[in-house]
Amino acid sequence: MEKIRISAVRYANTYPFIYGLTETGFNTRAIIETDHPADCAAKLLSGRADIGLIPVAVIPLLKEPHIISNYCIGANGRVRTVQLMSNTRLENIRTVYLDYRSRTSVELVKVLARNKWKLEFIWAGTREGFDFTGIGKYEAVVLIGDQCFEFEDKYEYKYDLALEWKEYSGLPFVFACWTANRELPESFLGEFNLALETGVNNIDLVVERFSNCGPISGSVLKEYLTKNIDFDLNAEKRKAIKVFNGLIKLL
Repeated sequence: MEKIRISAVRYANTYPFIYGLTETGFNTRAIIETDHPADCAAKLLSGRADIGLIPVAVIPLLKEPHIISNYCIGANGRVRTVQLMSNTRLENIRTVYLDYRSRTSVELVKVLARNKWKLEFIWAGTREGFDFTGIGKYEAVVLIGDQCFEFEDKYEYKYDLALEWKEYSGLPFVFACWTANRELPESFLGEFNLALETGVNNIDLVVERFSNCGPISGSVLKEYLTKNIDFDLNAEKRKAIKVFNGLIKLL
């Protein structure tokens, strides 16, 4: 049987999942690659992957989406790694540069602009190599991932998008969840979820293994994985996905 192809996110928020998949030996049963969220989505949409940790805004675009796990990349308040950053107050921003690496974060800032902030911006795309620290006056950037920890001190004003969503909707937020583009064997999915559980339940060991792998390390990494990221895809988060994707349709 051909190995199932899995595309996981390459950021610190996915360390527990990678730990579980490798520590349990599940990685020998599948081909696991790490990508930016947008690339996870592209692989699943094109059939180059069977499972992806994909932005939730992409799920409706799949012909046959199957959410296959009760684990996700979520937040119930401040997340720190999805932010709108600027040296201008929110009401004075004219142009917002959108991180090309995640469709969900792009749609989230647009939902917040329309429904919470009641503001209109000029939306500008970015691509690989874009200088997220080189923006001008009256401009802002939406930045995702570990780089937020590196760049947040370079900006006077920071708006955490998960916290803004919580204040607006009263709900937690889900950035990405494990999704397949076809039905997969129950035995495989059972072992897959047990592997994810191993990582989520052993954060201290995760921090020990990955502490020197990126800009988030040591006690800061532990706090991030235990206080900012919420891995449980519970009923409230599933409701949040439906509410969010409904608001996207109105943009």
